[in-house]
Amino acid sequence: MKQRYTPLLVLLLMLPAICHAGPIEKITDLLKQGNTHELAKYFAANVDMAVLENTNVYSATQSELILEKFFKENKPTGAKIFHRVSSNANYQFGVVILTTDKGKFRVSFTLKEVGAETTIIELRIETEKT
Repeated sequence: MKQRYTPLLVLLLMLPAICHAGPIEKITDLLKQGNTHELAKYFAANVDMAVLENTNVYSATQSELILEKFFKENKPTGAKIFHRVSSNANYQFGVVILTTDKGKFRVSFTLKEVGAETTIIELRIETEKT
């Protein structure tokens, strides 16, 4: 009789580990929402940013404004993690396929661990080539 509930107990014990969302998942969710204000909280002081044809190093405030303009022109409808590299404790890399009302975009970003804080140091948005 006790063995009947064992799989359920194991599943409940594993639930916190399964539900723990890392920074790549959180950023993907913010991209899906088009939430530039919350996303900007992850920006480093200076962000190497490329949005379509415009590439430069911008301050966090400038990066937020550029991203806000992109989301006004391209309303997000979905986002899916395409690739992630998180084997290095100090750096992580994610590639997200962002679906918008104007088409699909490939968003890649590099995260750097600074103390207890994870910041976006590089963000690139390109048209998805399928």
